[in-house]
Amino acid sequence: MLKEKYIEEREFDFTLKDFARVRKLIYEHAGISLSEAKTDMVYSRVGRRLRTLGYSSFAEYLDFLEGQQDPVEWEAFTNALTTNLTSFFREEHHFPILADHLLKLQKPIRIWCSAASTGEEPYTIAMTACEAFGTLRPPVEIFATDIDTNVLATASRGVYPYDRVSKLSEARRKQFFQKGVGKHEGTVKVKNELRNLITFSQLNLLDEQWPMKEQFDVIFCRNVMIYFDKPTQTKILDKFVPLMKSNSLLFAGHSENFLYVSNALQLLGKTVYQLKSNQQSSRVIALKGGGKV
Repeated sequence: MLKEKYIEEREFDFTLKDFARVRKLIYEHAGISLSEAKTDMVYSRVGRRLRTLGYSSFAEYLDFLEGQQDPVEWEAFTNALTTNLTSFFREEHHFPILADHLLKLQKPIRIWCSAASTGEEPYTIAMTACEAFGTLRPPVEIFATDIDTNVLATASRGVYPYDRVSKLSEARRKQFFQKGVGKHEGTVKVKNELRNLITFSQLNLLDEQWPMKEQFDVIFCRNVMIYFDKPTQTKILDKFVPLMKSNSLLFAGHSENFLYVSNALQLLGKTVYQLKSNQQSSRVIALKGGGKV
């Protein structure tokens, strides 16, 4: 446990009380559970907001944040504390499973990537679909969401440093990316055909209502639940269930186990889940609010 009133002398006044307030606010707003070991990360990331806005202490900034209820600043605060670690074909064992599953489904196929980050995961899903069906226009619709609007902007642009795709095969680089030239040298851009398969949108998984009204054939929720406590994980998974068709697959991250937080799912292996048979046969779909997505 940390015992000092002040964590250490720094540019901005930052006390344990301030740290506790940050932890409480980000948990209430985004469901993110920060450990006591994250003091340096909080100071560094939120400190940028203080510098930008001209505050000299965390207490002043947090008073402003809570008092003004400014949605723009709440978005900036949330973005600052969101971790976005991703890559193309991360946890690669999932994608042959996805490809096989896609070929068995009725068309069109609906896929939700619920933590899109900077776009590598939804673009990987799109590449897998293209390869499975042998065309850049496969019968899939990919809905990609994230709470962080900054990373979504990057994802929507689809432009990356070349080293982000350097580990992909030459065939994949040629098929799915355009190499930058001139002032864009050293970058690649996702081809329009791939980009057109994906709709990017901001979504907080803690929102009481989600905008989706139709069910999905596949949901990716990988390496997200590790940032939530078990009650929050249960709440989110309970909201996934009505959005899953009877034969839907739910992909989790390699360090995540949904069996401890949901009674509706069963493990197929390799952190891939489906609805239990009793859920498939007897559940009643009741989706409320929002428009069609």
